[in-house]
Amino acid sequence: MTGAPERSGALERPGALERAAQSLEAAGPDGEWRGLSVRVIWVDFVRSLVSLMPAVLAIGVFEVEASLESLWPFALLAAWGVIGAVADIIRWIFTRYRVTENEIERRTGFLVRRHRSVRHDRIRSVDTHAKLRHRIAGLRVVTVGAGQQTNTGEAAFVLDALTRADAELLRELLLQERRDAWEPTGGPRDGDRIFQSESESESESASESEGASSGVPAGAQERQREDIEVLAGLRPWWVVYHLFSIWAYLLAAGLLWGAYWLAATFGVDLLDLSSRFVDWNELGWGGVVVLGLLVGGVVGALGMGVNFFTAYWRFELARVPSAKTTFLRTRRGLFSTREVNRDEARIRGVSIGEPLLWRWMKMADTTVITTGLGLWDMEEPTAILPRGPRGIARDVAARVLGEPRPFTMPVERHPRAALRRRLWWATALAAGVLSCVALPVASGTAPMWLLWAALGVWPLGLAGAVIAYRALGHAIVGDYLMVRAGLMSRTTSVLRRDAVSTIAVRQSILQKRLGLSTVSAMTAAGWSVYEAPDVASSEALRLAAQAAPGLIDEFLETSSPEI
Repeated sequence: MTGAPERSGALERPGALERAAQSLEAAGPDGEWRGLSVRVIWVDFVRSLVSLMPAVLAIGVFEVEASLESLWPFALLAAWGVIGAVADIIRWIFTRYRVTENEIERRTGFLVRRHRSVRHDRIRSVDTHAKLRHRIAGLRVVTVGAGQQTNTGEAAFVLDALTRADAELLRELLLQERRDAWEPTGGPRDGDRIFQSESESESESASESEGASSGVPAGAQERQREDIEVLAGLRPWWVVYHLFSIWAYLLAAGLLWGAYWLAATFGVDLLDLSSRFVDWNELGWGGVVVLGLLVGGVVGALGMGVNFFTAYWRFELARVPSAKTTFLRTRRGLFSTREVNRDEARIRGVSIGEPLLWRWMKMADTTVITTGLGLWDMEEPTAILPRGPRGIARDVAARVLGEPRPFTMPVERHPRAALRRRLWWATALAAGVLSCVALPVASGTAPMWLLWAALGVWPLGLAGAVIAYRALGHAIVGDYLMVRAGLMSRTTSVLRRDAVSTIAVRQSILQKRLGLSTVSAMTAAGWSVYEAPDVASSEALRLAAQAAPGLIDEFLETSSPEI
């Protein structure tokens, strides 16, 4: 397969993507190491200049006094930009990678050199994203999910930053979309040569760009588009589900503080300016708190709305077929774009979380239970839908699982003893809080209102116990185990039974007295452990046997004729 006809998939790529394909193919199974794009140097140069501009404008244009008190924020901003640029330059100098027939390798590090390799069959997902500065420069960041363990601090495999053509081709190779068509043909090339002409692909039409990124001939591209199943798209009214949360107030605090600091830098006191419209003394503390909550809520809601549209602009969830498997692909972003491809063969289930405070809105968060994706990543790569209505989340989850019933089947309620256990713990917590404040209040070292606040913990705890009990449930639905639990967020997790590697049934002393047990299903995906807490002990072993068929059958006691 060294002739031109056999490599038609690579040769039919127009522009820079074709040159990138030829460059990677030419490297061979043990080819030369490739570097990151030299464009990152120019991006960091501009980044350094931009970080210095506020200080220059403040001193040169607005004639702000050059003192440490007035210019320290500008100094921090400039230092952050320059230090980040220098760090990126060092990373560009010392980072090399290569793709072979069996694995991808990366060498990096200045003071401490690191060499990491990941076999192709260990790759779980490929995430391609670009911040605004990357998009302007035609760069992409590729994150390879390779089953890293977040609880051990193991980082994902990241290449920052590659040209757009290199990133697209690397994604195709790692996702095995054209592994069979990749044949090494000769000596190594300098991967940086494609940087000079990659801008040609940026100026092509949208249709040509789509064709280039698919990595297949034109006719196959049309067939592939027909095979793509779009599961969900952006619905603008979903912004309502993102306006109201504690994060809105935190965002408002940051925006208002930034506005106050920026105005103070240029000699404008916003508090003094606001006193012309509001008499703070007449309002009193209560009025100030209420006004602050109202203003903070409005500013935060507007900020959250803008953040939703910039983060999820042109959102799409689709099932994309490849030569050997299918991928769940999400695309989103306005200024910063992000694309995550998740191998469906690695997906073990789906979780739907319903936050307590907004459950009346039927709000839901939808994530997949899969391997190789970081659970603590701020970008939430396991999320397949933005926060939205519960009905749509259930429909999409059913289509992802290929099972129409999981989230609509009635669950088995847990015994009343589970409620008594939660009421007991709520009472014990309230008693502990009360005992901590009773003595200081009795001795006069603490105010009386603290005692009333401690007494208020008990009814709140009892209400929480009832809510937590009502959230409990479990069921066996076809090939899936469904467990539901949670107080602040009622989470329903549907897990493939054949993905359960370990099943555990345990009892605490209190559970034993109440006739309860906790069944834990363990898997090498997601949170690793999915529990059905406080199941009746008489039902625990039956549930465990059904959740993991054949795993504990030999340990179950059966009646014998001799007994």
